[in-house]
Amino acid sequence: MNPHLADLLKLLGLERLEINLFRGTSRDIGSAQVFGGQVLGQALVAAYATIEARHVHSLHAYFLRRGDFNAPIVYEVDRSRDGNSFSSRRVVAIQHGEQIFHMSASFQVPEQGLEHQMVMPVVPPPESLRDVFDLPLEMRAQLPAGALRFLKRDMPFEFRVVQPVDYAHPAREPPRQDVWFRAVDKLPDDEQLHRCLLAYVSDYHLIGTAMRPHGISMATPNVVVASIDHAMWFHRPVRVDDWLLYSMDSPSASGARGFARANLFTRAGVMVASTAQEGLIRVVPPR
Repeated sequence: MNPHLADLLKLLGLERLEINLFRGTSRDIGSAQVFGGQVLGQALVAAYATIEARHVHSLHAYFLRRGDFNAPIVYEVDRSRDGNSFSSRRVVAIQHGEQIFHMSASFQVPEQGLEHQMVMPVVPPPESLRDVFDLPLEMRAQLPAGALRFLKRDMPFEFRVVQPVDYAHPAREPPRQDVWFRAVDKLPDDEQLHRCLLAYVSDYHLIGTAMRPHGISMATPNVVVASIDHAMWFHRPVRVDDWLLYSMDSPSASGARGFARANLFTRAGVMVASTAQEGLIRVVPPR
């Protein structure tokens, strides 16, 4: 397996300390703090460790404090309820004696019922698009060191953007974005694993979508961004090692917060999940 993907699977393999208590480590992906998707994915792994024969269908999470790369994160799971069809869990992530994150998640026994879905937007296939981090040399030369540190790192996922961004000189664009993504190597046939990995990768690009109408990007020097909350709904079985389309839009930004939502489709047009996120977007005066 690709070493970067194998390392991500290792990262999601939490150490069990007690029946409902787990410990995880972190990776520096080039951001200013522990990547929110990592904490989200690990929290879902911790919740799954207390569940049998059910799959997550929704989760709602808040990011409370910045995570420290150099210290372990402890995940405490509260087994709120186990019913005939549904189970509810609450997970709290603790670091240095303080809560940095909490999540509620609901799990369901597989069940048949009514079905409908939105139609996938018409976009170019991923093979016709350039990887989001494959930037021209002239653009790289204009980016700040912090942005380059993030963009240069090898990743367990590849992203192909339908509406690319000039990170050095972003233009004002409509508040929507379509991104194809997939894991860089094949993964085991494990629905639980694929849903946890989908939670991990779902934290990419949402805040960036809310920044598009304002002519700023993640690389803009005087912009501070951070995930505030994150919600997911899992509609159907999913594989993250096949191409998925992340179709995002941002209906609103106000109060130094940007709101974005998205649907995820397989290449065949099957909607597998939906997400919503509000993030901090604070423009500070340059020094």
